[in-house]
Amino acid sequence: MGLCASSPIGKGSENQKTGSRNTKQHYYYSSSSSSSSTTIMVIHGDGKLQVLKQATKARKIRSQNPNYFLCSSESMSIGTCVPHMQDDEDLQMGQIYFLLPLSQSRKPLLLPDLCALAVKANSALGQHKLRQQS
Repeated sequence: MGLCASSPIGKGSENQKTGSRNTKQHYYYSSSSSSSSTTIMVIHGDGKLQVLKQATKARKIRSQNPNYFLCSSESMSIGTCVPHMQDDEDLQMGQIYFLLPLSQSRKPLLLPDLCALAVKANSALGQHKLRQQS
């Protein structure tokens, strides 16, 4: 599990049969050592980590954060708008979700944005791991 994004920019690989070039790059940010398949982790805009120990609907998180939208870390692609989770969707155990400001909902995700989210997630998950160890 981790944060994965793809980008249409960058080096690519050439398909030997067709000669076409694949220019999509994927970026992976693994957090498997900091998370568990028995929890759901929601990273808020301020970097706060919310750990849920039971299944819940996206609606519950959204209703507590009306100026934000919820998205899965697995659904982010560079150069595209981040898909919103529907209110009736179940958050999945072992997954990381982000609460992003509604003002960002129609803007394509850029690599610096993704990097900032990865840093925020890494910091939140690292602090959570330290609290668990003490």
